[in-house]
This record gives sequence, C-alpha cells and structure tokens, in this order.
Amino acid sequence: MQFQFWSALFIFLGSYLPLALILMVQDISAKYWGAPLCGWKWQWSCQFQVFAHPWFAWGSVAMTSGALLLMVLALRSVRLTHRVHVQEVKAIPNDLINYVLPYVVSFMGLSYGDPQKLGGFLVFWVGLFMITYRSGQILMNPLLIVLGWRLYEAKVALGQAGAIRMVRVLKKGPLVPSIQMAEEIQDVYLMGDP
Repeated sequence: MQFQFWSALFIFLGSYLPLALILMVQDISAKYWGAPLCGWKWQWSCQFQVFAHPWFAWGSVAMTSGALLLMVLALRSVRLTHRVHVQEVKAIPNDLINYVLPYVVSFMGLSYGDPQKLGGFLVFWVGLFMITYRSGQILMNPLLIVLGWRLYEAKVALGQAGAIRMVRVLKKGPLVPSIQMAEEIQDVYLMGDP
C-alpha cells in the first residue's frame, strides 16, 4: 500500500508546523519586541497586529496546523489488517536531515518580506516533498516522535507461511517481540497491538 498523494502531502506539511511558528516569530516587527501588548487604561487598546506580513504568518501556521490534524487522522484511519509475529526489535533513529535543512535555511535570511528567497525556498520545499514521497520516506517524520510514534527495525514472520523479513516499523508506543497487527505503507509497516 502507498499513501495517496494528498495524505502524503498532509503528512509532509504537518511536519513543518514548527518552521511556520519560527517564521511567524521572525515576522514580528522589531518595534513590538520591547512594547507592551496592552495599555493600562483600556482593555480595547491592545495591539494584536504585530506581524509585518500577517496573511503569510497566520496562513502558514493555519495550513500546517490543519495538515498536522489531517496527518493524525490519516494515520488513525489506516486499517491494520495483517497479523504478524515480531521476533526481534531494534529502535532506529529518525532520519532528520530532510527536516533539519529547511530549519537551517529559515535562519539564513528567509522571511515573508523577501519574495525571491521565499519563492526559492518554496521550489526547494516542493522538490524535497517529491523526493521524500517518491522514495517512500514520507513517514520519516520527526514530528511523529513528538506525537508518540517510534521507528523500529524488526524481524517479523508474515502470513500463514511465516516468511521471515527484516522491515521498518512505525508504531505508536513501544514495540516488543509479540503478535502485532500491521499494514505495509511504502515499505514501512504501521503496527498496533491486536
């Protein structure tokens, strides 16, 4: 089974919520960093328009937050239909390089006020998504760690014949040698307790 394009896109975009928040903070105008948010006299004198580019700042946070929500729903909607026997388990580190690069780029002068750099970053981001999606690495997502998912390498016995395979496994919570329910998605097995 392979993730459909839109599910993969939601998973990819949802993982960039922290980047959207970083860019949002970087978009706060310098004059507001030392100023009080609200005056003492009136509650209605509060200044909430502190962003230089509010549509980009709020829009990117809303888009990535919505994608994160859809990512969680997509992972919950996967039906685990195969019964497998996990024989050996080894936790493997998540491949963070695909997600670290855009964060490094964000601190190298990327801002909503510079359309050339923003456009170049968008091209980079689309290319990164296509490589990640086509290579089957869409589930290599560090935000999943925050949500309690873990990546493992496991030796499993599949099906009635008990064919032994070494596979990558994504499971919410710990994985121990036992009987598990599973579904293969892009060469990664999603697993859950029976």
